[in-house]
Amino acid sequence: CKPRFPYLSALLVLWIFPKTCGMSVAVDFKPNILLIMADDLGIGDIGCYGNNTIRTPNIDQLAKEGIKLTQHIAAAPLCTPSRAAFLTGRYPIRLGMASSNRYRALQWNAGSGGLPVNETTFAKVLRQQGYTTGLIGKWHQGMNCEALNDHCHHPSNHGFDYFYGMPFTLLNNCQKNKPPELDAALQAKLWLYTQIIALAVLTVIIGKLTGLISASWKIVACFALAGSLFFTSWYSSYGFVQYWNCILMRNYDITEQPMKLERTTALVLKEAVSFIERNKHGPFLLFISFLHVHTPLFTTEKFLGKSRHGLYGDNVEEMDWLVGKILDAIEKEDLKNNTFTYFASDHGGQLEAQEGKTQLGGWNGIYKGGKGMGGWEGGIRVPGILRWPGVFPADTDIDEPTSLMDIYPTVAHLGGGIVPQDRVVDGRNLMPLLQGKVQQSEHEFMFHYCGSYLHAVRWHQKDSGALWKAHYVTPIFQPEGAGACYGRGICPCFGEGVTHHDPPLLFDLSRDPSEAKPLSPHTEPLFDTVISRIARAVQEHRQTLTPVPQQLSLYNLMWKPWLQPCCGTFPFCWCDKEGDSAHPAL
Repeated sequence: CKPRFPYLSALLVLWIFPKTCGMSVAVDFKPNILLIMADDLGIGDIGCYGNNTIRTPNIDQLAKEGIKLTQHIAAAPLCTPSRAAFLTGRYPIRLGMASSNRYRALQWNAGSGGLPVNETTFAKVLRQQGYTTGLIGKWHQGMNCEALNDHCHHPSNHGFDYFYGMPFTLLNNCQKNKPPELDAALQAKLWLYTQIIALAVLTVIIGKLTGLISASWKIVACFALAGSLFFTSWYSSYGFVQYWNCILMRNYDITEQPMKLERTTALVLKEAVSFIERNKHGPFLLFISFLHVHTPLFTTEKFLGKSRHGLYGDNVEEMDWLVGKILDAIEKEDLKNNTFTYFASDHGGQLEAQEGKTQLGGWNGIYKGGKGMGGWEGGIRVPGILRWPGVFPADTDIDEPTSLMDIYPTVAHLGGGIVPQDRVVDGRNLMPLLQGKVQQSEHEFMFHYCGSYLHAVRWHQKDSGALWKAHYVTPIFQPEGAGACYGRGICPCFGEGVTHHDPPLLFDLSRDPSEAKPLSPHTEPLFDTVISRIARAVQEHRQTLTPVPQQLSLYNLMWKPWLQPCCGTFPFCWCDKEGDSAHPAL
């Protein structure tokens, strides 16, 4: 009789040993890996992290059955660099994914920047160990480099056997009747300049017709042509963002251009469940990268108006329902006990996301700041939940510094792979900590960047238990004391929008996790010692950095029509290969 489950004998060991030998179980087989990442979810938006206005029963149950990390840190406060660090276990600045300009994330599918081809993702490592690897949902790590369809940044070139989802990220531009989100301030200026030029051309024409201006018609025509070229040069990109950026793909094929948001949730769920069913005999790595809960917060009718926290709460509750359906699929295939499951957010919630007086961004709990802020806890402290029945203890909190980058060496270890030895890997294998073999995190110093600018450093002083945080740079909130940069839309990393601190602001997060009361030499006897030790760590860290091509340079970020993914003949790019039959009921 052929056993239905190929790892039965190994699982029997796992079931028996925890009961007799504690939780320090030696893992001698390859588990399935299920990684679930939310987009822009605040740590305070989930019930198990303290929220009592938004219902997240499935995520809460995941935490009850596993481990909740209370000090889980993103390597960057924005999507593109944070996810690059997650995929590679390395700080974004090592990858060229940390920007020195005001654009800190990829702007177009038709840009040339993205996750460098020489980086080794955890998907590459596990595929080499016999895993079937899949990515469902958001990518936002680039597409092409030099030619259309060279796919140098595509998920398939970074170790994923199967990709279904959005190569970019959700934007207000993806939904009709929403104010533009991509470069909104620049678009407003370009519209103003266009109107001024048009008014000037009209004035010259009227002046010529009335005889008040003696310029030749040739000069008038050239003036009008220059204005038309100016308008065409920018409107050809910004005027069609929905077509250029809001698309769905299956592997290399575009399936929707533009995507139809009303069915995207159902399609993502269908693809995730289908991948699990196809690969139930394992081992598999499935990275589900939700489009929830990024603006425009498109939510299906089933969940609209059901939460106590408006449209944002509705969207979070829909995402939690998706998590439940995916976990149900795992359990249905008898894979629960053989699956390492992880849930997190890529960074904190965006406080500035508003529509009138309606809050469209997340809540970061007691932590100051949010998305876009490189140092304050609200932008980088995220939920982190792990479950593996029989291997990890249930209903356990770990209050040690951990990082999204730690998932890389952890899953590489579980899959029998080896992290690259020719480069610095900043993540640490979490298995000893998760299994209780050690009580302290391997992280001593963690560096918090805003773009390519170092804003803060965290020092876990293990012998004393103190958790120091030094801020070298902080954003200037608008209005003053508001807690966010409402006047800018997102906080800057440099220039007039930040304050440099000398000496740095110092906090002990073990006593003041909300960073409310900065310490001083008068209130903290160890102030100078701590600042000096952190400064030495910064110097040592910077000595490990090497120059790399800047993926987020202005040239790499700009829209290049010759790189535009198109399911028709450019510029006539529209298609719908999914059809209504692919829209399962929610």
